[in-house]
Amino acid sequence: MSLRYENRRRLTANDLDVLVVGGGINGASAAAALAARGVGTALAEARDFAGFTSQNSSNLVWGGFKYLESLEGGLVHRLCSGRNRLMRAYPSSVKESRFLATLTKSGGPSRGVLWLGAWIYWCLGGGFTQGPRLMSSAQIRDAEPVVRNAGSLGGVEYSDAVVTTGDARFVFNLIRGAMDNGCIAVNYLEVTDIKRQSGHWLVYLRDNHDGGEFQARARVLVNAAGPFADQFSQMAGVSTRHHHVLSKGIHLVVDRLTDSGRILAFMADDRRPFFVVPMGGRSCIGTTDTQVTDPHSQITDEDRNFVLDNANRCLDLPRLLTPRDVIAERCGVRPLAVTKGHDTHGDFLKLSRQHIVETTAERSVVTILGGKLTDCIRVGEEVRDAVLGLGVLDPQRLRSWYGEPDSDVKSRYFSRLSELGDRNAQITAAQRDRFWTWYGGRTLELVDQVNDDPASAARVFPNSDIIWAELDLMQRTEMIVSIDDFLRRRTLLAQTTDARDLAVAVENAELDRLFLS
Repeated sequence: MSLRYENRRRLTANDLDVLVVGGGINGASAAAALAARGVGTALAEARDFAGFTSQNSSNLVWGGFKYLESLEGGLVHRLCSGRNRLMRAYPSSVKESRFLATLTKSGGPSRGVLWLGAWIYWCLGGGFTQGPRLMSSAQIRDAEPVVRNAGSLGGVEYSDAVVTTGDARFVFNLIRGAMDNGCIAVNYLEVTDIKRQSGHWLVYLRDNHDGGEFQARARVLVNAAGPFADQFSQMAGVSTRHHHVLSKGIHLVVDRLTDSGRILAFMADDRRPFFVVPMGGRSCIGTTDTQVTDPHSQITDEDRNFVLDNANRCLDLPRLLTPRDVIAERCGVRPLAVTKGHDTHGDFLKLSRQHIVETTAERSVVTILGGKLTDCIRVGEEVRDAVLGLGVLDPQRLRSWYGEPDSDVKSRYFSRLSELGDRNAQITAAQRDRFWTWYGGRTLELVDQVNDDPASAARVFPNSDIIWAELDLMQRTEMIVSIDDFLRRRTLLAQTTDARDLAVAVENAELDRLFLS
């Protein structure tokens, strides 16, 4: 908490070049790109970092196979390029995964059309991943016995990628990297009002943790408020060419349905894509795609039944899934960018996930509309260039703002981690890999702590490999305000552990003594 309060003091004590409003994937990318360039940057998020839409994705990094159906080849190429860049930059956390798309007699494209589409998709992705494979219904039965074979016409196996750390952890690590490059980031700090004053923005802020009220001054505002971006534009007196329509997507987390590691793809009974995605030791199934008007939309019984019914229809399970099998739920509202006046009622399901970056030069506001994790590098670059185009001093500092350290640095870290494992038998190879993926350069702080206090290598929970030294590191460097920040966003514990078991583990570990409630 001391880091958070120090950042809040710095954010409100100094004039800023840029204030990024919103700490989801768009805001994180924008802040990281600007800070690495040397621009005086701050980020304010009204909730925890990644505390809204960016904690509820499918964790997939993909080019959008389904967009080929609407002939959006340019968008698919761009998204596949973004996927490839993330896979190269984050080999430990953004990993190629095989998708198995199964066809049934109930409708949809023919097997030949799907096969051709898979090759077009692979070509638009530059042949970066393993090529597609045509599979018969018998081959699918042998490879994935969990897939219902009755009525199957076979299918296609192809590649995209998945974020193994989880979306919220990925977003936080971008923000942590931005902080390492000088960004002043604060969570639970809400913008309540803004006023234009002498060529600057006077920003009124409320701390949603302790109720404090503050002011900050910034030359440029970056509107990265996600589903709330239109409201923020109105507050700033900005009229953009595009606006948002909102799509609710839900996922249900259940016990693991397959051990293969594949993502299983089907066509739901309303012709929307439907996935079974590995998440930790569980399976995440969904999604819905429902037009809504309220960013705070909740999961309904209809949503839940839709996902469970389609899972039961597509999978050959020992028994039907019911609401009692649901370990956790994810409900996110995706902001989709459309031109103002566009009628979305007839073709809502065909709307793509493209992003738009608009600059309102006369008011020094850059607005991000739409977007998804797959395209986050491009978003950061476009926002950086837009801000510099507004006349903000360009220090031309060329530090890297995304990706893992280079192989030489990684080798040195893993050498230290291996030594740690040799000295402390409690630390497994899997933990060493995860430490690197989650903490990057801060891993050495973890190593030093365990060396100084071997007892800190003990596991916090009986069914998790998180150790006490990690909790100390998170407490000091990750601005955790509530226990939910730790369980839901810095880790996937709240999404992969039975709620009753987790409550007992939290109580036994006395975590309330470490994290404020």
